[in-house]
Amino acid sequence: MQEVKIGKSDVVTGPLGLGTNAVGGHNLFNNLKNSTGIEIVKTALDSGITLLDTAFAYGMGESEKLIGEAIKGYDRSKIQIATKGCQKVEADGSVVIDDSPAYLRDCVEDSLKRLQTDYLDIFYIHFPDGKTPLNESVAALNELKKEGKIRAIGVSNMSMEQLKQANLDNLVDVDEEKYNLIDRDAEQESFAYLKEHNISFVPFFPLASGLLTGKYTKATTFPADDIRHDDPDFQGATFEKIIDGIDEIRPIAEKYDATVAQIVIAWYIKNPNISVVIPGAKKPEQVKSNVKALNINLTDAEYQLIDEKL
Repeated sequence: MQEVKIGKSDVVTGPLGLGTNAVGGHNLFNNLKNSTGIEIVKTALDSGITLLDTAFAYGMGESEKLIGEAIKGYDRSKIQIATKGCQKVEADGSVVIDDSPAYLRDCVEDSLKRLQTDYLDIFYIHFPDGKTPLNESVAALNELKKEGKIRAIGVSNMSMEQLKQANLDNLVDVDEEKYNLIDRDAEQESFAYLKEHNISFVPFFPLASGLLTGKYTKATTFPADDIRHDDPDFQGATFEKIIDGIDEIRPIAEKYDATVAQIVIAWYIKNPNISVVIPGAKKPEQVKSNVKALNINLTDAEYQLIDEKL
């Protein structure tokens, strides 16, 4: 597996990681089993994936706890753990965003305990709070970096203006934002800036809530209680256009004896603007399927065709 260096840090990982919002993310998904979540993580590690992307918000700490259990018995030095924080649970149960230096330090310390580790490979400010100067938040993380508690500084869910403020002192190593083949605003908004400042890019929702897996047809409908029911990408002419694009790349999948999802992941891996792609999984079998994308080497022509059709 090729190696990927994260920003200006000394963190090195592979181009394919595991998104773990379905590992312990009981507040995000129904009917999750902790035992399955642990199995998903172990399957990833046993398959050669080394980057585990989690967050306090995934189960309000439950995902981190499960990962801490799952990695026991593995060589920690060969695993890269990325987590995110900033959510503060108030006495009344409400959740507020807090990027203050003092609270971010608490977030890191608490994540270390839940993950049962001495350091985090990447810590992301999960969301901007709208009041704390983001360069001050990043400066606090840089102190933790000097102390050896984190190895790389990340930001997420930030506008271009917020990203620039966070990186005022050129300390940000990695940016994680929504990006996929049908939601490509980052190409125009941030890719040039990220490259100029040696900031790695990690897209979340790479398979667009399943839309880019090839499992839907134009006849597919979604019930009223399904989150996709009101998503514009899953409705009307937009949905039909995306399905047409997916149908255009099915021959490429057939050529490689692969699924559409594997071809899409292979496209991200070949994309020079993307450092690591982190598809999630609700079943260990999905992890094994995603890993097969590492063996697909798209030609430049195939890469361009996918780029144009979706």
